[in-house]
Amino acid sequence: MPKYKLTIEFDGTGLVGWQRQDNGMSVQQIIEDACLIFAGHEVRLHVAGRTDAGVHALGMVAHFEMEKDIPPNKVLLAINHHVKPHRVSIVDCEYADTDFHARFSCLERSYLYRILCRSGRPALEDGRVWWTQRKLDADAMHDAAQILVGKHDFSTFRAAQCQANSPLRTLDEISVRQVGEEIHVRVRARSFLHHQVRNIVGSLELVGRGKWTKQDLQNALEAKDRAKGGQTAPAHGLYFVEAKY
Repeated sequence: MPKYKLTIEFDGTGLVGWQRQDNGMSVQQIIEDACLIFAGHEVRLHVAGRTDAGVHALGMVAHFEMEKDIPPNKVLLAINHHVKPHRVSIVDCEYADTDFHARFSCLERSYLYRILCRSGRPALEDGRVWWTQRKLDADAMHDAAQILVGKHDFSTFRAAQCQANSPLRTLDEISVRQVGEEIHVRVRARSFLHHQVRNIVGSLELVGRGKWTKQDLQNALEAKDRAKGGQTAPAHGLYFVEAKY
C-alpha cells in the first residue's frame, strides 16, 4: 500500500481540534472523510502533533496509506476538492518511505503565537490573534523567556489533563519579537506538553506588561506548580508552523 505524506494548512476556528471527537468536527475527520470519497475505503491519518480547538496550522504534517496507487498531485487535488467548504488545505503531498511516521519520525516541532497590541479590536484577524489593548515590552519578554531554554521540569506550564508520562521537556529555542503592531512568540522543541506553549505565552504576557519580572518567571518555573504560572493564552493565537524530519 502506498504511503502519502501531507503538509496541511488549516484555520481551526469552529473546529474541535485535530483529533476526531464526538462533540464536533475535527481536522482529522474532515480529511479522512474526503479521502474516503475518492479512495473508496476508510483511511487513518497519523499526525505530527495534535492541536486543540481553535488552534491553526501553517504546515502540519500527517501521513496515511491507501490501497490505490494514485499520483500525489492527484491526491492533493482530490482531497482539496472534497474538504470544501472547510478552511482546510493540503499544500503539499508526496510519497513517503515505508518506515516514515508523521509523529514518531519527527525530530522537531515549531509553533508561532501572535499577540496583537492596539486599541482597536481586529476585524480581519479576529479569531487569529490574541488581542490586547495593552502595550507589551517584547524585549523584556524575550529576555525573560531565555530562562526556559534547555531541559526543565515544565509542570508550571503543563495542563492538568496532560497525559505525558513526564513533565521534563527540552526547549531548543524561544524568541519574542515585535512585528508591527504584533508580538510574535516562536518556540522550537522535539515535543511539547499539553498547553505548554499557551501557558508560557500567558506568563510572558505578565512580563510584557510589567506585572512580572524575569525573576518571577524563574520562580514560577522552579515552583513546578501550574497555579504559580500565568493564564493559558487563548487558542486562536497559536499556529503549528512546521515539523522537521
